[in-house]
Amino acid sequence: MNVYRSLDEFRELPNAVVTSGTFDGVHRGHQVILDRLREVARATGGESVVLTYWPHPRAVVSDTTEVKLLSTIEEKTELLAQQDVDHLLVIPFTRDFSELTSEQFIQQVLVERIGTRRLVIGYDHRFGRNREGGFEHLSQNAARYGFAVEEIPRQDVDNVGVSSSKIRTALLEGNVRTATEYLGRYYNLSGVVVKGNQLGRTIGYPTANLHPPEPYKLVPADGVYAVRVQANGQTHGGMMNIGIRPTIHGTHRTSEVNIFDFDADIYGQEITVFFIDKIRNEQRFNGIEALKAQLHEDKETALKMLGISS
Repeated sequence: MNVYRSLDEFRELPNAVVTSGTFDGVHRGHQVILDRLREVARATGGESVVLTYWPHPRAVVSDTTEVKLLSTIEEKTELLAQQDVDHLLVIPFTRDFSELTSEQFIQQVLVERIGTRRLVIGYDHRFGRNREGGFEHLSQNAARYGFAVEEIPRQDVDNVGVSSSKIRTALLEGNVRTATEYLGRYYNLSGVVVKGNQLGRTIGYPTANLHPPEPYKLVPADGVYAVRVQANGQTHGGMMNIGIRPTIHGTHRTSEVNIFDFDADIYGQEITVFFIDKIRNEQRFNGIEALKAQLHEDKETALKMLGISS
């Protein structure tokens, strides 16, 4: 997949089959659109182009909303590459870009820069300033623009029943199993391992404290989770605690993972955690010994959830 970080890097294609959107998480609903994009490209001898934006448009146009995303731009790029897309064009989303009218967006971006011959969009997809443009306008003016437009039927979208907002809601409720179903894969969190207070080592459950590299990346609800961890090129089982650690009077939110049967020094290294299931909510225990006993139970539960023999 060819990746372009601005419109200036892109060169007009002779037969571009294009789709446009934020594609946060590249979930099963997005995959319906991408499947159709590839089908049309193959049938017409064209090249598939995904047009997306960074940062997320809401982070630019909204003064009040703190945007939490399912994927970083690096993760989104990798997920789209797995969808066998020919070209990915990432347009820097700025205030000036947000002021383009639908007519300007169509002419300057889709027609003049990309050379769009066919456009595939999701049901009720909107574009241009104040989301003024849509399928009806495109279809009525297709001849003038010089490209055909196809909208994924509402039935196809409703049958999947997935949206990025639904996945965010599930994760913020700690419902990682629902998120897995909607995404078509396990939700993941990557970050560099940093030093914590190292209490876990003293009670037999050493943890790797994760420092997420991007503040906008959504972290699931506080609680204890069964996870799989990629570290040192291998995948291990583990359990992760997200929260303030009330038993030891913690004051700030942390994400720390106990990796089973693992004792390598990974400080300063990036690891990736995949959320398999939730074990329990975070809670305060009456002392360290009670916490230690609960961690033993948590590990047994995690092993069962992961299908690992204890």
